[in-house]
Amino acid sequence: MSGDVRDFKNMETREVINYFFLKGKTPKEIHTILIEALRNHASSYATVKKWVARFKRVDFSICDMPRHGRPKTVATPEIIDEINELILEDRQI
Repeated sequence: MSGDVRDFKNMETREVINYFFLKGKTPKEIHTILIEALRNHASSYATVKKWVARFKRVDFSICDMPRHGRPKTVATPEIIDEINELILEDRQI
């Protein structure tokens, strides 16, 4: 592996977990391998277990599922100007 260990992204880790799962390794064995290779940057055992369980359900997508909740917010100059105009029109907003 070239580069810094910190560059090892979540999706790449999931690919490695999937690879070892397909090779028949247990979550504990996979976690041990990750600890040996990545040291402090390895995923937790609970995370490895979660992904192995997902792969056992034949869900081989390594992407995160969309999350419910508050949408992302964006502040652009146009939005800020619109809000300022609304406040000037009705200060109780």
